[in-house]
Amino acid sequence: MKSLLLLSASLLFISCKGGIEDNKSGNTGSGSESERAASTRKNLSGSVIIIETSMGTIEAKLHTDTAPVTTTNFLSYVDKEHFDNTIFHRVMEGFMIQGGGFELKNEVATEKATGEGITNESAQTRANSRGTLAMARTNQPHSATAQFFINVVDNKSLDHPASGQGFGYAVFGEVTKGMDVVDQIRAVPTAETYMNSLTPGGRIQAGPHGNVPIEPVVIKSIRRAPKS
Repeated sequence: MKSLLLLSASLLFISCKGGIEDNKSGNTGSGSESERAASTRKNLSGSVIIIETSMGTIEAKLHTDTAPVTTTNFLSYVDKEHFDNTIFHRVMEGFMIQGGGFELKNEVATEKATGEGITNESAQTRANSRGTLAMARTNQPHSATAQFFINVVDNKSLDHPASGQGFGYAVFGEVTKGMDVVDQIRAVPTAETYMNSLTPGGRIQAGPHGNVPIEPVVIKSIRRAPKS
C-alpha cells in the first residue's frame, strides 16, 4: 500500500500494495523521464483537470512548472482513464482526503495496478497547504504512482525538510473550484473496514484499513479541462 507518512501524528497515508505497504519503490529518474518532464513544461503549462465525484465537481490547476515529472505522470493516468470509478478510500477530517488507487469490486474496495514509482520532487514543489494536491507514497521516497491526496488544512509536516535530509510529499496542483465539495467529503462518516490491496508480487491481499468512508465517495472521472 502506498503510504503518506504523517510526521507530526505518526500516521500513514495509504496508497496500497499489500497491507501498510511496500509498493514498488523504483526511482525512474531516467533520460526518458527528463524528456517527458521537458515536454510537460513546454506544452502543458497551466494544465487544468476536472475531478467529477459522487458529491460534486472539483477543478484543479496543475503545477507543471514546479512538478514537471509528477504532473506528467499524473496526466498519463488521467489519459488512460485510470481514475474512473475509483474512490476516496481514506478521509481524515483534520488532515486530508486520499484517493485514486482503489475501485469497488463486488462492493469491496480493491486496489488497481499501476506503473513504477516516480522521482520525488518535493524539494522543489510548493507547500502542502490547504487545497493543494500531493502524491501519496510509501516510506520509500520515490514510490508515488497514481494515488493522490488533497490537503484540507495546512500540513507543514509533509513539506520537504528544511534541513534537506529526507523527503517530503510532492505537491503538484491546487484546487481552483469546488473546495466546498472537498469540505463535504472531509466530513463524511468513516470507519475501519477490510480492503483488498496488491502485494509487490501483484497478488490480492485483504486487510483492515482505517478512516474509510462508510458510504463510498466515488471519483467518477478525472479529465483534462478543454483549453480555451
